Parts: sequence; structure tokens; C-alpha cells
Amino acid sequence: MRSLVVTGIAGAAAALVLGLAPARAAPFMIVGNDEKVSWDDAGKTVLSPPGKDSVLIVDLADPMNPKIVANLPLKNSVVGPPVNLDIDPTGTVALVADSMNVIKDGDTLKMVPDDKIYVIDMKANPPKLAATITGDKQPSGLSFSPSGNIALVANRAGKSITVLSVKGTDVKVIDTIAMDGEVSHVTFTPDGKHALAPRFSGHKVSVLDVDGEKVTYNKVDVPGGLWVYNAAVVPGGKIALTSDNGGAGSADGSVDTASVIDLEANPPRAIDRVVVGDGPEGLAVSPKGNIAVSAILAGSNNKAAWFYHRNGHVTVLKIDGKKVTPIKEIEVGGLPEAAAFTPDGNYLLVGNYLDQDFSILKVNGTEITDTGKRFKVPGHPASARMGH
Repeated sequence: MRSLVVTGIAGAAAALVLGLAPARAAPFMIVGNDEKVSWDDAGKTVLSPPGKDSVLIVDLADPMNPKIVANLPLKNSVVGPPVNLDIDPTGTVALVADSMNVIKDGDTLKMVPDDKIYVIDMKANPPKLAATITGDKQPSGLSFSPSGNIALVANRAGKSITVLSVKGTDVKVIDTIAMDGEVSHVTFTPDGKHALAPRFSGHKVSVLDVDGEKVTYNKVDVPGGLWVYNAAVVPGGKIALTSDNGGAGSADGSVDTASVIDLEANPPRAIDRVVVGDGPEGLAVSPKGNIAVSAILAGSNNKAAWFYHRNGHVTVLKIDGKKVTPIKEIEVGGLPEAAAFTPDGNYLLVGNYLDQDFSILKVNGTEITDTGKRFKVPGHPASARMGH
């Protein structure tokens, strides 16, 4: 359901800020709600006009009682991996990529790529929109570098990666790297010297070289599983994991994988593919590096399908060096998209798109348990990332 790649005209977005409470405590989670896309009982996409999307800044000082400290009416999209936003390592600035717009086409509505990237001032009280940048077509997964001095944005329809210079809220496009194919996400290695770019329809992961603000694609690619969508690097930088969606952006009833990439090998290479379930999208690695989770759609947006499940789940992956092993499945809500560990690694939050809430899970070593508590949000959480 996130596989749409079309061409068209970018739309505009609201840029007002609705502050709800002072934003001073840490850590923060940023959440993107998409109110333009839903599904009927047959799994067919139903579109609504833009104007009701939002981006939330959530205070997680008490992870069992999250508090929304800002609600920004910014357009964003469920089309694409649930990593179209991020908070920089210093907690100064956040970015949100507006991947898809919905426009009128005669008497109907249709989705077309947008090209906007929103810059949020996280030090304002409450956080507020600081600037709107124009990038390439369909900006999707993005990440800040470990130093926070640059950010990279994957442009699916643009078949490129945008390089952003980041100096506080002064964020500028300084380069656009042609990628000769669709790129869904991009994430850095911990040393900041490389970045990994999943190539969704190319079924591979490209390795980028990073030297300061200079980012280069030297045609080094790692074969992935089917429809590589999302990637995360394990702390320490020895391996990376991917979400291999398998169904071109949706569940299809068959199992799919997480690929394990050995980043110490020269060149990097895939050393394992671990079965995680049907339709992985969200992917998160604990800051402790001992565990990861893959969020599984399980057909929960298609009641007519033989593989329909009311709820999706997360598959828990134990990480022992370069060996990754699935050890548990935990049921969450309908159409789980984003997953994010708190910076101390003690909690995991999973965004349930259809239920308009987050499951709050407790982490103890490699054991993850559902607390039974849900955090309601004013919209359908399509994406979420955790501050550092």
C-alpha cells in the first residue's frame, strides 16, 4: 500500500503551528499523521482531500504517559517507508518529507508526488515550523548524519538523493545525487563515513561514501531481498538490517525477510535473510544493539483478503554479533507502520495506523512485553522517529 510511484505536480501545505504545551523535556518523538489515505473493506485505497494531516512532537519523559507538546498542520504521507521524518542528534531541528499530495482530477481525487521538506525548530517553545524547502520528486525516507551537519533525503519518483546542509534551522539543498532508480530511504553508519540507500524496486541496497558534506555513489550495491524498503544500522556499525517488503508495498500472504548486511566486509555484503512475516515496513534497532523489531502489516488493511488479520505484529529479532534470530511475535494494532525505541532502550512504541494510536511495549534485555497501554493520537500515525 506504500508502493505508489507516479509523476505529477507538487501540492502546497499548511504551515501554521498549534502549540499545545511547553516543549522542554526530553526525549522527543516526532509523528506524522496522514488523513488523506484509507482503505475500504476490499483493500482498495480511498482518498480524501488534503488539509487535515499533522506532525506531532511528543514528550516521552514518562514513556508510559506520552504528552503531545506541539501539533503542526503539515502535510505528509503514508506512501513510503515510515521514516520520512527525523530529529537531529542535538535535538535542535527536525525534518519532515512531504512525499505525496492528493489533488482533484476531474470528479475524482488522485495522488501525485510532492517535493517539499519541512524544517521544524525544536528549540522553540513550543516547536514550530521554521522553513519549507523544495527538493526532488517524492521525498521519502531521510536521516541526519551522526554529527548532524548534513541530512540525506531519498526521492522515490525523482530517483535521487538530496543532500542538505544543516546549521541549526538553516537547512539548504547543497547537492542532488542521481541514483538511476527508485530510492526509498537512506540512513548513515555510526561513523558518518557511509550511508545505506534501499532501492525499493531494484531489490538492492546502495552504499554511499560520505566525506564531510560531500556524498558520492560509487556504484557499490548489496543484493537485498524482494522490495527492499527500509534499513537500520546496528550500534557499533558491524551490521545493518533491512525490511524486504516482498509485496511491492503491501502484504500478500507470503513470508518476507530482513536482510543482514555485513558492513565490515569489503565490499559490504548480505550474509543472511531472516524470515520476519508478511509485509514488513517499520524497522527499529535498540540503542543497546542487542535487539531489533520488524513491524509486520499482516494484511490488516484488506478485510477481503484470505491473508487478512485484524491486527499486525512486531517480530522481535535477537542480535548476537552478526547473527540475527527471530525470537518472538507480539500482536499490536491495525496496520502497524512505525516502530521506535526510546533512547535508553527501555521502551518500544509502535504506531498503529488504523487504530490511531501507539502500542507501548516494555523492554528488559531481549524480552519485550506489551504493557497493554495505548497512546491515542489525533490522526493516523504513518511514521515516527525518536530523538537521540
